[in-house]
Amino acid sequence: MMSMGMMLNMLFWIIIIGFAIYGMILLIMKPFENKSNHALNILKERLARGEIDAEEYEEKKRLLKD
Repeated sequence: MMSMGMMLNMLFWIIIIGFAIYGMILLIMKPFENKSNHALNILKERLARGEIDAEEYEEKKRLLKD
């Protein structure tokens, strides 16, 4: 039979390893998120500065959404 201390120790390490795996997954996924949002923000800025017109904005926005 396992004593209560051994069970708590095992549970503690399972939680620590789980957090470590979760953290590694977050670090791996970070570069892949919000790329389209960044491009869309740049597109909005170009529209606001007058570099592109509304028609071109809508066309490029549609292409980014696909």
